[in-house]
Amino acid sequence: MHPAIAVDRALISDSSLHPIAERLERGERLGPEDGLALFESPDIVGIGAMANAANRARHGDRIFFAANQHINPTNVCTLRKTCVFCSYARLPKEEGAYRYTLEQVLEEAATANSTLTREFHIVGGLDMKAGLAYYSEMFRALKANFPHVHIKALTAVEIAHIARIEKMSVRETLVALREAGLDTMPGGGAEVFSPGVRATIADKKLAGEEWIAVHREAHQLGIRTNCTMLYGHVESFADRIAHLTMLRELQDETGGFLAYIPLAYHPDNNELGHTLHREGTATSAFDDLKNLAVGRLFLDNIDHIKTHWVMVTPFVSQTSLHFGVNDMEGTMVREKIYHEAGAHTAQAMTLDAILRLIRGAGKVPVERDSFYRVVRTFDTDPAPRGAGESSKSTSVAA
Repeated sequence: MHPAIAVDRALISDSSLHPIAERLERGERLGPEDGLALFESPDIVGIGAMANAANRARHGDRIFFAANQHINPTNVCTLRKTCVFCSYARLPKEEGAYRYTLEQVLEEAATANSTLTREFHIVGGLDMKAGLAYYSEMFRALKANFPHVHIKALTAVEIAHIARIEKMSVRETLVALREAGLDTMPGGGAEVFSPGVRATIADKKLAGEEWIAVHREAHQLGIRTNCTMLYGHVESFADRIAHLTMLRELQDETGGFLAYIPLAYHPDNNELGHTLHREGTATSAFDDLKNLAVGRLFLDNIDHIKTHWVMVTPFVSQTSLHFGVNDMEGTMVREKIYHEAGAHTAQAMTLDAILRLIRGAGKVPVERDSFYRVVRTFDTDPAPRGAGESSKSTSVAA
């Protein structure tokens, strides 16, 4: 639950939000009707003020980030024709299709030896030739060559796909992958749980209840995970709240989610964007900030709310640090999936650039590991640095 917070009522112009502010001040859980009211309200300043107060009550002015590296080993996907929002997937013989060999994975991962990378984020397509052996060999090799790097890999959809082609249970698949080196799981593949929305944008993809079931199995095995929601396409506000409610209920049950990351839909180079006549028109900053703020206010049992700068731009991510966000997507190194869908941001961000964004918002940069344990805390206003000197950290924790 949220700690009781002090809300500056002077910042709330929409009177319908005052009952929500009162509940937050008493430390009470918001109901679905409150979440719907937040999404329907145009008072972005008031919503942001409440989310910022809730976040500061938990985390003060600290903003976390991770030195991570994305690896997308295959874009071959059996759902190429049915996930109409996706711009990344290819059929096996389609132009641009690829599947990394182990050598190619290790070559891309080698960047970790020359950077401060502490986490590999590994997701890809539902490739019939990328089963348990493929990923087990990959994880073992990565652990052997980069023993200091945490492996966060495979969405619930990918786990279910591997289980299906191997004729194993989800639990057996998770145990085998954990033994090979899987540490945690990302939260992708959730999209929006509404059956109607899923039938429109991702027909034949793992159903919402099945996504929840995979994460429940992971949590029961001690594998922590993230959770997401893809917004800004055909879903309603009611669909969003129903989705967040399912996430909150599973967290009540298991406590296994580390962070919530709302993901902005990008309409370029995919069938859905063409159908909606949305090419070149991504989500608005208004909706991006609102999704982050509502996530902070509604998901009272998930500690961390993360902004994905590659999807909403670094500038919106910086602003979101005053809208309930306490975690920022990290260095990444090379991101492919969202750039295929029209993201115009860079594929990576340097440590100094991340520090500048966080400091520019008046916040304290904190590098974390994958479990949100502090690695080092940086000065908010460092002294001028000499050539080649790295950003100064004020404390280091194991």
